[in-house]
Amino acid sequence: MSFPRSGGDRNLKTVKRDRPLVGISLKILSVAIFVAMSTFIKSAGDVPAGEIVFFRSFFAILPILLFMAWNGDLATAYKTQRPVSHFARGLVGTTAMGMGFFALTRLPLPEAITLNYAQPLFVVLFSAIFLGENVRLYRWSAVIIGLIGVIIVSWPKLSLFSSGGMGGREFAGVVSAFAAASASAVAMLLVRRLVHTEQSSTIVFWFSLSASAFALLTLPFGWVWPTPSQAALLIMAGICGGVAQVFMTEAYRHAEASTVAPFEYSSLILSLIIGYLVFNDVPTPHMILGGLIVIGSGIFIVWRERQLGLVRGAARKLSPPQ
Repeated sequence: MSFPRSGGDRNLKTVKRDRPLVGISLKILSVAIFVAMSTFIKSAGDVPAGEIVFFRSFFAILPILLFMAWNGDLATAYKTQRPVSHFARGLVGTTAMGMGFFALTRLPLPEAITLNYAQPLFVVLFSAIFLGENVRLYRWSAVIIGLIGVIIVSWPKLSLFSSGGMGGREFAGVVSAFAAASASAVAMLLVRRLVHTEQSSTIVFWFSLSASAFALLTLPFGWVWPTPSQAALLIMAGICGGVAQVFMTEAYRHAEASTVAPFEYSSLILSLIIGYLVFNDVPTPHMILGGLIVIGSGIFIVWRERQLGLVRGAARKLSPPQ
């Protein structure tokens, strides 16, 4: 439900990845602001998902433009030789965002955020299926265990014997959250290809622009005129999304992705606190147990990716020049 986490960081003009504490601090700050964004969206009430996507994307453009101007990228950020790729990334990303926001309006805040943790699991799965990446037993095991954790979190909403029952609002939220995580994983794979030729600022700018445009296409499907309080909440959500993206981009500038990525899961603690204080959401044993399993699997995948990166780097150094 956000912009690309790490795509494009290699294209930043000044990369200083020797300040891990700064990177970690910025990552935690970005996560906190993203949770605030989700809180504003959930507080706005029953607003159509497409309308939420528009506010989230359009009002994020201002802080992103300010950030690009600060970095001196404003004059070149809009230039691209791959408009079709940006179009595809925007379409898939907007779909993921819309389904994620729909889930957020149907589920307690901690559960909606926890189910979004399935995204890196789907990235590994789709990388093997669509990109032909060699995924070994360790990562397959992590994916399977992580998906079991996701099922544990969502089981009370899926079980025919639960009070929610099949077909309830929360069941629709769980299905939408799963779909959002899988669509977001596809978007991340598209970003992986874009970062080879595009600047980070270009990817972020075109996604914000395309998401705003795609969201407008949902206008005939039941947008509502927001009350002043709803409009203020949605505008704040958009600004928070843009600011959080800026801090996240800076986090990857100061530290390696494998160093800061695990701190994404600090959002679970924040969502539990805010969910309880703001929405009276009491965490269930299913949510806590399943959430810990999903987080453990995600951290293991990050660690495994780092180990494989170190091995590949060592192999390249030992290989004779061709």
